[in-house]
Amino acid sequence: MILAEKMMKLQLMKDASDGTTAPVISSRGMTMLGNPVANPVDNYLGLLRSTSSVQVLHRIHAQLLVRGFLGDPRLLSRFIGVLALSQKNPNHLPYSFLLLPHSPSPPTVYAYNTLIRAHSKSSPDPLAAFALYGQILRSPSLSPDNYTFTFLIRASARLPSASAGAASHAAALRRGHADDPHVQSGLIHLYAGFGSATACRRIFGELRHPDLVTRTAMIGAYAASGEVDVGRHLFDEMLHRDSIAWNAMIAGYTHVGRPREALELFSEMQGEGACVNEATMVSVVTACAQLGALDQGRWAHGYIQKKRILLIVALGTALIDMYSKCGDLGRAMEVFESMPEKNVYTWSSMMSGLAMNGEGKECIELFVMMEDEGLSPNEITFLSVLRGCSIVGMVDKGKEYFQLMKTKYCMKPWPEHYGCMVDLYGRAGQLEEAFHVINTMPCKPHIEAWGALLNACKIHRRIDLGELAMSKIVELKKQMMGLMCFCQTSTQIPGTGPSRQCKGVDEI
Repeated sequence: MILAEKMMKLQLMKDASDGTTAPVISSRGMTMLGNPVANPVDNYLGLLRSTSSVQVLHRIHAQLLVRGFLGDPRLLSRFIGVLALSQKNPNHLPYSFLLLPHSPSPPTVYAYNTLIRAHSKSSPDPLAAFALYGQILRSPSLSPDNYTFTFLIRASARLPSASAGAASHAAALRRGHADDPHVQSGLIHLYAGFGSATACRRIFGELRHPDLVTRTAMIGAYAASGEVDVGRHLFDEMLHRDSIAWNAMIAGYTHVGRPREALELFSEMQGEGACVNEATMVSVVTACAQLGALDQGRWAHGYIQKKRILLIVALGTALIDMYSKCGDLGRAMEVFESMPEKNVYTWSSMMSGLAMNGEGKECIELFVMMEDEGLSPNEITFLSVLRGCSIVGMVDKGKEYFQLMKTKYCMKPWPEHYGCMVDLYGRAGQLEEAFHVINTMPCKPHIEAWGALLNACKIHRRIDLGELAMSKIVELKKQMMGLMCFCQTSTQIPGTGPSRQCKGVDEI
């Protein structure tokens, strides 16, 4: 204990001599670090959860080492767990990873599971979860358990390919954990994310007694595949519904563009006394944006503030999108500036809002600010920037940003980006350049691109090019309606009559 106090004093003196300012630790925190307490490990970990300072982290680690607490595998696992799942500082996760090979006691499967869980949530490298799983397999004393596979499958869902998820599923089957409800729930979520409703149904159909967790996952799977009515039937059959089930169903309605039913279900949720949280309000605000209902959106924002619901990134971004689509740019900017944390989608949403409301120059200025913050744009960001350039007629700037996304950021433009370039040239009266973009697209020109050209032809009275654009749009619409007709008739019950979509083909 005396040695620990000396280490602390030496560190403080070093900070002073270096001219750096050590983070302020409260008297309660100093008590935790220096004085005997009834349960010192809990106090150390409590302080660790509340700090984002690396210096304080090092001091707590030193105290735990000096006092011998990390010699106990259970306490070491708890220390790693608190670090790995810290919301205060993302640098705590790699620090916890480094503890494994340098710890006085071998880590438990709980420690590994906690690290896998951290990489399954918000880590930029979900593949690291599989490296940790490999360490468990190589350990002579450890075996993966149901929690290992639960988190491993969640990490798989964050990867662009389904192969890792299929391998995780096979491993869970081989080791006898595929029947665990949380593993099954994760598998349903995994396959739903990859659009495999058939796999979801098969897993769910094999359950003898599906519980709340798996039923909720299946509702989310139906919603993700657009089968929201089937999901609602399952939802209505549930005797007990927690907030996750309500959230899944409300999100399902917003996902398929049925915002009124989403808001109606939210009212039912309140009447049932279910817990409303951040995820609920993201869907509610999104529904308000889809309806263009500013008054309801303002009410939802007020509800968030009244109930002290945490303004997480997704919720703040949804509010920005809602206010922008409803034309209240002032409130959108207020939310943007008040957010303690922003990601690339937040910035992109604010840029999109500025662009759609005619503030192209401000949109470009915000893009420059984002780059100055050190945040890399994504494809959605460039869609907003190109639309901003188009609105204010900044053709040269638009060409510059289109090249920038390909050269500096190594992005492959989407069809939508080419559509923006057609609109950019078309609004500026450069119709031949717009037509050239369509002709040189690496993919087949889509309706939006031809629509942008048609709109420009109307503005600049180019009848010949307009007629060509119109004929292409009609041709593409006929192809789309024909595909819809085929999809419906291929699954139609005999004797139910012709599809309305098929009848509509001739009316285009």
